[in-house]
Amino acid sequence: MQKTALILIQQQITQRVEECMERACKGLQRQFAMPTIKFNQRGKIAGSARLHLNELRFNPVLLMDNVEHFLSDVVPHEICHLISFQLFGRVRPHGKEWQALMVELYGIKPHPYHAMDVSKVAGKKFSYRCSCGPVELSIRRHNKVVRKQQQYRCLKCGTQLVAAY
Repeated sequence: MQKTALILIQQQITQRVEECMERACKGLQRQFAMPTIKFNQRGKIAGSARLHLNELRFNPVLLMDNVEHFLSDVVPHEICHLISFQLFGRVRPHGKEWQALMVELYGIKPHPYHAMDVSKVAGKKFSYRCSCGPVELSIRRHNKVVRKQQQYRCLKCGTQLVAAY
């Protein structure tokens, strides 16, 4: 049952991408190629635009719990990244060009990050400590400490973080 639901939701997202692309073409009076759509984004990221590949990636776990937000905000957000790149080349990801497209094409107040619950996709955390108490590090940061590639300091007290295990 859940797989069927995911397929139906993916079809909704694909249809929304087509609608948003059509609106962009009409609004900017220019043709844009339809992007490839994938549902393989991982981690806490809702979606991403692969600019040189003209590809959109969406997170299936976050999508299942936030369908309406994906349809209303995430899809236009990612499409504006692709269009911004095609119009202006390499610019700041959430810069003035992207922001203007969000407002002009879709009437959406531009937000660079989502506020969805990411507890289902949050990675393992590792306990560290400093002078003022415990601090959690992501697996990526923890591995850098283990490989002696990086040292981290507490943002509050400034002391070096030490593994608590």
